[in-house]
Amino acid sequence: MKRLIQSLLVTLLGVISFSGQEPSKVVKKDQDSTIKFEQVISGHLTDLNGNYKLRVTETIYKPGGFIGEHHHVGPGIRYVASGQLTYIQPDKTTIYKEGDYFYESGNVTHTAYNKTNAPVKILNFEILPADWKGSSAVLPIK
Repeated sequence: MKRLIQSLLVTLLGVISFSGQEPSKVVKKDQDSTIKFEQVISGHLTDLNGNYKLRVTETIYKPGGFIGEHHHVGPGIRYVASGQLTYIQPDKTTIYKEGDYFYESGNVTHTAYNKTNAPVKILNFEILPADWKGSSAVLPIK
């Protein structure tokens, strides 16, 4: 089981191709994120120790708020704590509602909108390079 978990995490982390500072800013309006917790990984997953960190952020989309085309530095699980988020990928659009969870691999370009009259709160649980600073949302590589 330990080997399976290690293999899964290493596979997920394979999408991470950045280190250090965020290279540029993603367009956003009435969308703000606050880092709530960060911890560099240490423990029995020795391949990850010191190289990656876990980060939890809270993202609020005001009514009409959005984040433009982007992807992420690393993989993450999202939880819709309140509201309704319209999530647009190249091949499909999904509406996530309060109580929904979804996974982002990090390497798929997407946008997100609050098309409602109420705020949307998302909790983000991400794996990032240990030295990463700033937002995990980055402009797509073209």
